[in-house]
Amino acid sequence: MNDLTQSRWLPIVLLTCSNVFMTFAWYGNLNPKFKSSPLWLVILASWSIAFFEYVFMIPANRWGNAVYSVTQLKILQEVITLSVFCVFAMVFLGEKIRWNYIAAFGCILAAVVFAFWPKPQ
Repeated sequence: MNDLTQSRWLPIVLLTCSNVFMTFAWYGNLNPKFKSSPLWLVILASWSIAFFEYVFMIPANRWGNAVYSVTQLKILQEVITLSVFCVFAMVFLGEKIRWNYIAAFGCILAAVVFAFWPKPQ
């Protein structure tokens, strides 16, 4: 493996890219512009977008496992998913982020701290 695949940041970048595609694949059809589209077309479009989610997710997990445990990768992925989703919900769907969403997000960030601390000996 080269230095790039051993990077602690590469899995985070790849997971972020993956989650952008995932969020559009799963929730993009909820935009009012697409609500009248036939379900079969929405499913086909979502599967097409989801392909790119996997193009980023699989290397993120494979290379990320060289520097993170599988559990740490999953917890990172969840935080990235929520971060991407919050931006998506505000920008693409026009939703407001409420205080209780922020509080819940803070609890999930605390999970990241617990997952990465203390460092193994």
